[in-house]
Amino acid sequence: MNYPVVINKSDYGYDAHCPVFPGCHSQGDTFEEARENIRDAIAVYLRMIEEETKTSPVYQVEVDTPMCNTVH
Repeated sequence: MNYPVVINKSDYGYDAHCPVFPGCHSQGDTFEEARENIRDAIAVYLRMIEEETKTSPVYQVEVDTPMCNTVH
């Protein structure tokens, strides 16, 4: 699967996060290292979700979302 990631240069290297998975962050000294580290972080995140849903009931809810990127 492909997931969107955001990688930004900082004073300390590169910070990375995956906006579709809250709290899924990583970093690296180089862009490539940050990309590999966020890939590993996403894999761990998904394994944690899989384990959690094995023992807890899963529900679905419908949510109305506001229009995004609207220019006023």
